[in-house]
Amino acid sequence: MHDVAKHSHVEGHFQSTETVRDVVIGLSDGLTVPFALAAGLSGAVASSHIVVLAGLAEIAAGSIAMGLGGYLAARGDVEHYASERKREEREIVERVHDEEEEIYEIFEQYSVDREAAAPVLEALKRNPKAWVDFMMRFELGLEEPAANRAYRSALTISASYIAGGFVPLLPYMFVGSNTVALEFSVLITLLALALFGALKGRLVGTGALRSALQTVSIGGVAAAAAYGLARLLNSVH
Repeated sequence: MHDVAKHSHVEGHFQSTETVRDVVIGLSDGLTVPFALAAGLSGAVASSHIVVLAGLAEIAAGSIAMGLGGYLAARGDVEHYASERKREEREIVERVHDEEEEIYEIFEQYSVDREAAAPVLEALKRNPKAWVDFMMRFELGLEEPAANRAYRSALTISASYIAGGFVPLLPYMFVGSNTVALEFSVLITLLALALFGALKGRLVGTGALRSALQTVSIGGVAAAAAYGLARLLNSVH
């Protein structure tokens, strides 16, 4: 028994993809939007104090807006899951034959014939909750949202936005010249994108270097586009 327990197989799958997604959304926007605002203002105003104040105001407004968006999206997922589950609960009672055929069709996708699938179907029919769970996952591809998912999503996105937003503003807080501050802001923003991308790649198993390069490329293009638009609007006015 000791040897069996010692050599038991344990799979290390990453289970927090939704949290990583929320962090990616919040941090990437937090890094790029305040950067573009600060960069655009640095060429229009002489005071770095004004740039910092405007950046902090944007971080506050942006984190609230992003958090609210995350909350509403997560609530929509919860409501959609609940609605589809109620429909499946009705259908296994009112349309038993159709639901049985759907079970066979699901197993056919995995090259399991009707004869082999029949015992599984009978077992599911004796446990209606398990039958509904099976249909939700394999017919509709829906997983039950975690408890308090909406609140956790909102807080994660908001906190990530705030954390990311402070990065491009730091040089303006400590360097008097807006031109020099902008140069440092570009460097630390790209560095933050690279570090975040590498960490994300390690967590989800896609490779640290590949993820870092991808994050820097996408984030850099987004920041450059936002910066260019801000400079264009400044030149027009």
